[in-house]
Amino acid sequence: MAFVTTAEVCDANQDLIRSGQLRALQPSFQIYGRRQIFSGPVVTVKVFEDNGLIRQFLEEKGNGRVLVVDGGGSLRCAILGGNPVVQAQNNGWAGIIVNGCIRDVDEINGCDIGVRALASHPIKASKKGLGEQRVPLNIAGTRICDGEWLYADTDGILVSQVELSV
Repeated sequence: MAFVTTAEVCDANQDLIRSGQLRALQPSFQIYGRRQIFSGPVVTVKVFEDNGLIRQFLEEKGNGRVLVVDGGGSLRCAILGGNPVVQAQNNGWAGIIVNGCIRDVDEINGCDIGVRALASHPIKASKKGLGEQRVPLNIAGTRICDGEWLYADTDGILVSQVELSV
């Protein structure tokens, strides 16, 4: 199957956009990792300046899923670093979206996984394991629910209530 860009998906699915079944995140994310194009079913996590739950999820088999993390948009510390990203790559995660900061950018950029985040920051987060799992999130002007589908490329990030035939 030939690759179809997120722009082409939007052009071909105006009815889904109008109905809210297909949504685009506002363009606020930086692109990291070697995999610039990725997609998969969404798993949601909500944390604030703590990465314990993120690490727990990435220790599981990813099976092509995308972890979407609402870190509250904090720019005070990194909630994702190189070690968990390497583990996610090795466990078969397709990508990670972080509404917050990451660190160890050079290490992450060497990984065959897609990562999007607001920025990088050298200070690490706490590891208390506080947060919520598999809850609806509101990130970049878009509601994202566990089990929806995410599609990312260099043009942007789309979320769909159903898997799209692209």
